[in-house]
Amino acid sequence: MLIGGNTLRSDNPRLLVNSEKRRADRIVAGKPEYPLKVTISASGDLGRDLKFWHFGDKKVVYTTDAAAPKLRETLDGLADVVITGPTVDLATRGVERLMVEGGGQIHTQFLSQGLADEIHLAIAPLLVGEAAAPRFLHPANYPGGSGHRMALLEARTIGDVVLLRYAPKPTSD
Repeated sequence: MLIGGNTLRSDNPRLLVNSEKRRADRIVAGKPEYPLKVTISASGDLGRDLKFWHFGDKKVVYTTDAAAPKLRETLDGLADVVITGPTVDLATRGVERLMVEGGGQIHTQFLSQGLADEIHLAIAPLLVGEAAAPRFLHPANYPGGSGHRMALLEARTIGDVVLLRYAPKPTSD
């Protein structure tokens, strides 16, 4: 599970698997009870008091050369700090399966770099008319351009919410 640093600071989530059955199924499958929790921070401004560090199992923070010393001191004993260079480079991680829980900045980075295999988009019956409200995506150059469509894999209701699952269609080079 990956969460962006901005979302971590603003929402202060524990980010856990709450279902006892799912945790038990993970153990039966030879996995840890909780998945690895990952965050990304270019600034290194992540407080030791955030709930994220104190619940679940292993945690990792990916960061820059400049922010690493600060994070290692702040998070000593709470998380592994991995340096990706002068910027946070998402494409070099070698991850097989990753759930990304974040805001517009982190979603934009993954989608604009073509790193998402599937998108789960929940549509809730809320009308947000504030100009400064968070957005799912920010302006960027996305693979295939703005006219490139995704493939709808599933649409289902969960209470009063609709979950849409999409897969980016391959682009022709």
